[in-house]
Amino acid sequence: MQPTITPLDATLGASITDIDLANLNEDTWAIVEDAFHEYAALVFPEQNLTDEAQIAFANRFGDMEILRDDPNAKAVNITNQKPDGSILQPDEHRYQALRGNEGWHTDSSYMPLAAKASILAALTVPSAGGETAVADMRAAYDDLDQDMKDRIEGLSAHHSLYQSQAKIGHIVETGAGYGYHDKGAPLRPLVNIHPVTGRKSLFIGRHAYSIPGMDDGEAQELLDELLDFACQPPRTYFHSWRPGDVFMWDNRCTLHAARPYDYGEARIMRHTRIAGDPVSELVATGRDARAADFVPSSTNR
Repeated sequence: MQPTITPLDATLGASITDIDLANLNEDTWAIVEDAFHEYAALVFPEQNLTDEAQIAFANRFGDMEILRDDPNAKAVNITNQKPDGSILQPDEHRYQALRGNEGWHTDSSYMPLAAKASILAALTVPSAGGETAVADMRAAYDDLDQDMKDRIEGLSAHHSLYQSQAKIGHIVETGAGYGYHDKGAPLRPLVNIHPVTGRKSLFIGRHAYSIPGMDDGEAQELLDELLDFACQPPRTYFHSWRPGDVFMWDNRCTLHAARPYDYGEARIMRHTRIAGDPVSELVATGRDARAADFVPSSTNR
């Protein structure tokens, strides 16, 4: 049986049914890969993957990103539930990190090597809320007026988890595992060119905060204006989870955000993240800008 691809009611995304992600042959895998590049976000209902099957599926897209919380783990649970079954409290670091995820962002843009793709599988979902939203940065760029396109052409912004979490009152401990801060943070063009499709898209989100050559206040105004414009219908899709669902997106041309829910209820999502290609997603930072093995930021377009 051939997979059934149904576009979502948005400028991005498709639902793929009649497919078993744990047992893909090469022909079916080619269909999935082509759909990923075309739609940028894919929903696979009722998969019920094991850890091993999700990791194997993710590995088809490339190398796994080394996760800061457990360098040996290829899949981690993003959850407000502790190992003992209790629920995180508002004053705990992990709780505040989860709340930060409610802002529109792209994964690992604050690290030298940004992520290529992210995959979530729903294990436990709350009774209401807790959706995952994605926004189409390809359509957002296309829909900008020419004056704005001309204004942002050639501009780049620093990306930092320190500053994005600080905006919600959460001070992240220093350390390379959480990226960089100040003007040493990765510098990424506001307009990104997808390495496979060649389409232009906005590369912004809550981690972007400072534009060289521009007053910080003016830069934040511009970034906020772009973000507010980009993350609007019909460029957005909100996925309401059911246990067993798998949802993935292309970090190179989308933003995503978690939606609020009753944090007294458990929400458990298994997360796998595919590392970006160093040719297109690697940029220098302040502390390593002279390293010969880093690609200049001007090539990440």
